[in-house]
Amino acid sequence: MGNLPPSDDLELLVSRVKSAASPLRETLTTLHERYRGLNDGAVANYIPELALADPKWFGIAVASADGRIVEVGDSKRTFTIQSISKAFVYGLALEAHGREAVLVKVGVEPTGDPFNSIVLHEESNRPFNPMVNAGAIATADLIPGDTITERSKHLLGMLQRYTGHDVFVDPAVFTSERSTGHRNRAIAHLMLNFGMIRPRVDETLELYFQQCSVLVNCRDLAAMGATLANGGVNPLTSERAVPAEYVRDILSVMLTCGMYDFSGEWAYRVGLPAKSGVGGGILAVIPGRGAIAVFSPLLDARGNSVRGLRVCEDLAQQFGLHSFEHSSSKEEFFRQLMSTR
Repeated sequence: MGNLPPSDDLELLVSRVKSAASPLRETLTTLHERYRGLNDGAVANYIPELALADPKWFGIAVASADGRIVEVGDSKRTFTIQSISKAFVYGLALEAHGREAVLVKVGVEPTGDPFNSIVLHEESNRPFNPMVNAGAIATADLIPGDTITERSKHLLGMLQRYTGHDVFVDPAVFTSERSTGHRNRAIAHLMLNFGMIRPRVDETLELYFQQCSVLVNCRDLAAMGATLANGGVNPLTSERAVPAEYVRDILSVMLTCGMYDFSGEWAYRVGLPAKSGVGGGILAVIPGRGAIAVFSPLLDARGNSVRGLRVCEDLAQQFGLHSFEHSSSKEEFFRQLMSTR
């Protein structure tokens, strides 16, 4: 028997064989080949466990609102969801307390400041939006339950409804987040001073560190995005993950605030509701149609995946996926997705 090719080359060969029967898979494979050699950026190191990520990891997955999924590369490689969790916890807070009650504690205005800024709105003392750390800690405080065990159960149960399977916290990342999260503690105590969160600060921070440390893969992210695209119902399980009335709130804030201090340019260039995380994930939702998920841990200075940005920008341009663009190419994208077997 002859020598087998190296694992990376074997994976690429398998992708090419599969792509012969799927134009969209061929497109994703082409993008994967185009950008897998792009080594700009660096892995996150302010959380020690994240610094251990392999810069070569790179996966792409696209899911339709009816549950079809096309994936290439390291799409099943697990990583921690990090800030992408903020969008979904925001939905949980809305479900538990209603739109107006949440708006009292967390605003919806974009900010040009970094995601970990210790800054609140000057007049209201609210965090600016739920996608920055201050806003995410405020929404974590709104997770229902009388004890941390109950609240953690609500948190993980919600994420499980989006992924369609049990989810788990990475204990090493959680410990690393907790031991280095002094800036988040400062943010939390500032908000406590202004009455934006309740006195159980340590418990809420534990929940916040938990939500960021949940393990997912690229396929999971695509399914989570497809759930939002499908009005809050998971297309793989038919289980409702969030009430339909709050999907618009989640997507609106993702579009305006989801990509850190790159959100404005993202909305201009890509035009899709999205959320990134310093674990290397990017999730972009095509409302009513599906979702794109990319995983690659090399980050730019703002904390966004370098390869993930390129893939999403290329797909948006090639297929006219921008929310405000009318393009026949957009329908071609979904025809290719719907024809996938």
